[in-house]
Amino acid sequence: MARSVLAPAARELLRQAADGEEHTTTVPFGGDDFTLYGHIRVRRTAADQAEVAVACWLMNIDLARSIGGHPPTTAETRLPPEGTARPDGAFTIEAARHLAILMGALGDPRSPTNGDGHRTMTVPFLAPA
Repeated sequence: MARSVLAPAARELLRQAADGEEHTTTVPFGGDDFTLYGHIRVRRTAADQAEVAVACWLMNIDLARSIGGHPPTTAETRLPPEGTARPDGAFTIEAARHLAILMGALGDPRSPTNGDGHRTMTVPFLAPA
């Protein structure tokens, strides 16, 4: 997931972060009976550095949910306050580790400090030419 959708999304947000604002996106990565989601937040912290934060979760979309009267809702694809999804800690840790490697992070991903479940890393920032 990190290579397929998280890293490309983070790189796009880094390009946008040249304006000095924080940018976010949520990206899906689908399977047969599930969809993995990653929420990415990027902000420039110095002339040559940016902070990338990621939180991940899984949404079960198997047929049994639909037949059982509990089909997936749009709210499950978004983190609060827009949705009802909750980050999966173990999944987020692994995805953040892989993303840190792909992004050339300047250290290991840091634990969440504000309770939102995002793992944060500092990455090199090269302003677009």
